[in-house]
Amino acid sequence: MENTDVFTYRYSAEQSKEVARIRSRYLPKEENKLEVLRKLDRRVQTAGTAVSLCLGILGCLLFGIGMCFFLRVFAGGPWLAALFFAVGAAPMLSAYPVYRHVAAKAKERLVPEILRLTEELS
Repeated sequence: MENTDVFTYRYSAEQSKEVARIRSRYLPKEENKLEVLRKLDRRVQTAGTAVSLCLGILGCLLFGIGMCFFLRVFAGGPWLAALFFAVGAAPMLSAYPVYRHVAAKAKERLVPEILRLTEELS
């Protein structure tokens, strides 16, 4: 009597990695403490950036409108150019102090949590 039961097994490392990568996309994400710490650190580092960028860009645009009045691209006198120069310079000059203030407030708010997590991880 001949044995006809045959078991074949094919192993592919690439296929296994791809299956694991696809599977990991659909599993619920578990945030460990190190990932939370990284997110908090990133929030402190980037706090105030969006606000200061918006102020700077708005100021540059207003300053550019003043330049257009000064170069007589738009109809208007030099008083209108001076007005737009002043109105445009104010947000540009305030962008960095606003950035520092918002960053300091974010740091003040998030430092206790960051310190707690670093103590737990150390």
